[in-house]
Amino acid sequence: MSRRKSSASQERYKQWLSDPKQPCDPMHEQLESFTENPNWRIFRIMAEFIEGFEFLDKFHGEVTIFGSARTKKTDVYYRKARKLGELLGEAGYTVITGGGPGIMEAANRGAFEVGAESVGLDIELPREQRRNEYVTRAIGFHYFFTRKVMLSASAQAYVYFPGGFGTLDELSEMITLTQTGKIPQNVPSILIGKSYWKPLIDWIRNTMLKHGNISKKDIDLFHVVDTPEEAMNIIKKTTERPYGSERMRVFRGFRSSTK
Repeated sequence: MSRRKSSASQERYKQWLSDPKQPCDPMHEQLESFTENPNWRIFRIMAEFIEGFEFLDKFHGEVTIFGSARTKKTDVYYRKARKLGELLGEAGYTVITGGGPGIMEAANRGAFEVGAESVGLDIELPREQRRNEYVTRAIGFHYFFTRKVMLSASAQAYVYFPGGFGTLDELSEMITLTQTGKIPQNVPSILIGKSYWKPLIDWIRNTMLKHGNISKKDIDLFHVVDTPEEAMNIIKKTTERPYGSERMRVFRGFRSSTK
């Protein structure tokens, strides 16, 4: 990690060592211990969860979109992700991505171009934090696992475009959480790109199911579609998930009653 990134990260956590109203610069050794020493790391993790949940409390109608950071602007799935971001934005949803390039950029771009909420929950990388230019509100995370909790925390639908190991990790975890009831059954996981996902779906049906490692009803935990419009037809049937402060719950109830 660069010296500039390390310095920015340290500045972020100084408030946990001293009262912002009565600032006192902690000694360098103390700050290093707080941010990097394993014995103190739990407080950094707690801080990320607190900041993340407070950040998400501002939004409503969240839909989280996953997909490869390597997808080029000329790729058909970039265009589809951009279109989905546009459709979601026009319908009043909040588009949430990992804030990076590729599919994430495309979805943020679609929302941004129609003036909708375009949110990025990005990750601090060793050399740079790759936040795309179409994110209007963002927060960065040091730990992948805290970021993944935030990507799943309040969304009323998850959409997966073609991706790599990260996308597979997120897909597998969200489906597992739905399977075990940790995420409500009415929160859909939608895979876009039938030809891309077909080998995985075939393996799930012909190997996992055949060996009894999942049940037949588990196949219904996800939807496979080809177009942004098909995804929107599923998303429109979803409802706001209970989340956040009492103030936000009251607001969301009022908003629903006035539709």
